[in-house]
Amino acid sequence: MDLLLSTNFLHNVVATFGSQSFWMKAFELILSLSILVFIHELGHYTWARIFGIKVNKFYLFFNPSLTLWKWKPKEHKHAFMVRGSNDKITDDEGNEYEDEAELEDSKLPSDYKATWRDTEYGIGWLPLGGYCAIDGMIDETQSAEKLKRPAKDFEFRSKAAWKRLLVMVGGVLNNFLLALVIYAGIVYVYGEEFIPMQNATSGYEFSPSAHKAGFKDGDIPLSADGKKLEFLDGKAMQAMVEAKQVTVLRGHDTVAINIPDKYLFTVNKEMEDGKNFIMLRTPVVVDKTMPNMGAEKAHLRHGDHMIAVNGVETPSFNIFTAQLLACKGKTVPLTVVRGGDTITVNAPVDNAGKLGFQLANPIQFYKTITKHYNILQCVPRGIKLGVDQMVSYVKSLRLIFTKEGAQSLGSFGAIGNLFPEKWDWQYFWSITAFLSIILAVMNILPIPILDGGYVLFLLIEIIFRKKPSMKFMNIALQIGLWFIILLMVYAIGNDVYRFLIK
Repeated sequence: MDLLLSTNFLHNVVATFGSQSFWMKAFELILSLSILVFIHELGHYTWARIFGIKVNKFYLFFNPSLTLWKWKPKEHKHAFMVRGSNDKITDDEGNEYEDEAELEDSKLPSDYKATWRDTEYGIGWLPLGGYCAIDGMIDETQSAEKLKRPAKDFEFRSKAAWKRLLVMVGGVLNNFLLALVIYAGIVYVYGEEFIPMQNATSGYEFSPSAHKAGFKDGDIPLSADGKKLEFLDGKAMQAMVEAKQVTVLRGHDTVAINIPDKYLFTVNKEMEDGKNFIMLRTPVVVDKTMPNMGAEKAHLRHGDHMIAVNGVETPSFNIFTAQLLACKGKTVPLTVVRGGDTITVNAPVDNAGKLGFQLANPIQFYKTITKHYNILQCVPRGIKLGVDQMVSYVKSLRLIFTKEGAQSLGSFGAIGNLFPEKWDWQYFWSITAFLSIILAVMNILPIPILDGGYVLFLLIEIIFRKKPSMKFMNIALQIGLWFIILLMVYAIGNDVYRFLIK
């Protein structure tokens, strides 16, 4: 068994690292993260400079023991391939300092005004992030001895709490704004694909209140009060719920449905409960399976169309998921259309009622048209896409606290797998915008050492008008650091198991 495991492991290592798609995805991941990290750290840097705070270092990538390139504008010099040193620096009087920045600070007068030239800019060799070392901020870049000394005016800790708060949220704000800009750019350059209402030949599904009003699953709305409905968007839905009469195509018949008075209030209440008035009927077609979950264990493939669960027909994804929930924790037969054949496979459903696969984009099953936006129209559309994506991601975070959610956690391997095997600019920017939102949301979580942890402490300070003690801050940061390290180790372990061992 051990020999077989070792053989499989070596085979998977060779297959993974020897494939062209691996290196393409790795390049896309590094490029995307480089953009996101640079923009994030630039947010901290910009607000620090606005408030006159000295920034000691601004680095893309980490540089333990080796710096690929660094530039010190104040000294008019730059250098390549600089090896680091852990030795402390001693001045002429024998006083020890952690680094050159700390030594320089000791020589500066208290009324010194910091400039951008005080910063050391560089590129490290480890492409897993980057950092902005802000002078006088309690983090892993500052020595405890230095922070015991009186604060100088150019240090982070000497500034008002609201200024420090803006410095800390600057990175998150930049990432969110970047996502909005990317989404706006995508719809401006490529437009946006829509399914015209009448082209959705499988029809739509409706909420319980819509059923009571006279709608039936499979109906295709045509007009509201005589006005043609073009696409299923917010404008069309509002027109339908505010209309007196909606005309739908039901099979081959045209049917008129009278809408109850004040129906808008009923729909709003349903939306508060998480129910949509109308949804496109989405065929259940597999795009790709998730590692170590039921779909993969059942050997489902890209393009498989699941039409029944346990003998119950599932013409749409919503009906499909309802059937899975009824069979959670069991192994059930799935009726699958694969190519021109109809087959049956047995798939284990987890305790959350999930099979673990990514649904194919429904756009590919219907005839679409592309809507183009001018420079003014693309901005509000980009904002809506970004906000919707953020809300959707925040709602999905609760799944992390389930057994299946924890098993799905991944690190750079899982993130890199989001990118396509062949270069596609539109796809690359879409994933980068999505990752920018993830980075913003994860960084604002109230965990010490993340931006959200600092924000939490600053809000406490603003409310109670008292700073947490340095001892408390250091302990909290150490706990937060170890939590993040353990979480990363777990996520990396999941990646290793998915891609190399399994």
